[in-house]
Amino acid sequence: MSIEIKVPVLPESVADATIATWHVKPGEAVTRDQNLVDIETDKVVLEVVAPEDGSISEFLAQEGDTVLGEQVIATFVPGAVVGQEVTKEQAEASAPKAEANTPKAEATAEESNDALSPSVRRLVAEHNVDPSKVKGTGVGGRITKEDVEAHVKSAKAAPAAAPAPVQLAGDRSEKRVPMTRLRKTIATRLLEAKNSTAMLTTFNEVNMKPIMDIRKKYQEVFEKKHGIRLGFMSFYIKAVTEALKRYPEVNASIDGDELVYHNYFDVSIAVSTPRGLVTPVLRDTDTMTLADMEKAIRDLAIKGRDGKLTVDDMMGGNFTITNGGVFGSLMSTPILNLPQSAILGMHAIKDRPMAVNGQVEILPMMYLALSYDHRIIDGRESVGFLVTVKDLLEDPTRLLLDL
Repeated sequence: MSIEIKVPVLPESVADATIATWHVKPGEAVTRDQNLVDIETDKVVLEVVAPEDGSISEFLAQEGDTVLGEQVIATFVPGAVVGQEVTKEQAEASAPKAEANTPKAEATAEESNDALSPSVRRLVAEHNVDPSKVKGTGVGGRITKEDVEAHVKSAKAAPAAAPAPVQLAGDRSEKRVPMTRLRKTIATRLLEAKNSTAMLTTFNEVNMKPIMDIRKKYQEVFEKKHGIRLGFMSFYIKAVTEALKRYPEVNASIDGDELVYHNYFDVSIAVSTPRGLVTPVLRDTDTMTLADMEKAIRDLAIKGRDGKLTVDDMMGGNFTITNGGVFGSLMSTPILNLPQSAILGMHAIKDRPMAVNGQVEILPMMYLALSYDHRIIDGRESVGFLVTVKDLLEDPTRLLLDL
């Protein structure tokens, strides 16, 4: 009796998905809950696990194929696995391929290795591995997660393999890698935001010394009580939430010919992951403490790094904060995260001469950049919002006194 392995039910906003990586081969013994395949959607990577001990008897969809929700992609045979005969047949079938070591076969393997799945790219980035030095054992010679893990383990014991040859154009080379579904979606949404909104950016600067003094004074006590370090992002979110209360237009969005004003505060946080930039959401930030925010941010960052973010984690959001300062950016003009109407860019904190009470002082300064949709937000609201964020950050006591 065989069991059908199906694509999970896809969220309403996701039409189809792509088979990213098969982690097992037909006839290979697997255990219950072992990951069989990674399925990539526009937003997340879904893992399909073995329903029980057994083996896959046949693939009905190959890596790179587009599939729909609940589509059957393999047949699974439960129980003990008769692996010897299958292994022997696979070895006999693969022997001619191993002997056909022609330049054409090498080029085909190289092109297959270039098409890395999201999970493989994540491991490659984490371990700083050169994909050209990893031997792929997947379908068509593609590199799997197991290949990367084995390469990392044997890196110290075995000498590094010579890099695979790359087609040369004179004395230069190039490599083509297919865009992932997430990267395609990001590109489409960024172009849509640029072409369908009246986007404008306004700037200001903020003196970060007061917040830096608070962190220095209370960091140890805060971490001891809450089990997490006090960062800058929780202050940013707190200040933004208070400013959104005072300027509801910035917390609104356009739906057709209507303006939608939200009476709740869900803030999206831009997170860089191996698969691309994603914006998971912190919900009801007006009810959260600084410690709650720091814990939520840490959890989302870990899930993003490990590819565990769900569709629910990224659905919604009325306003976005992006912090390019962690990469050293001094100033930028962030692009709107549709259908939101505004996004706040934070940047690197640098010592700058600033005028304070008629005197020049060297203070830690950071540029703020607010990009907004001028169709719904006017100059008065945008500048007022940004000045409010600046005032709250420069005098955090205002956050406590609601001033």
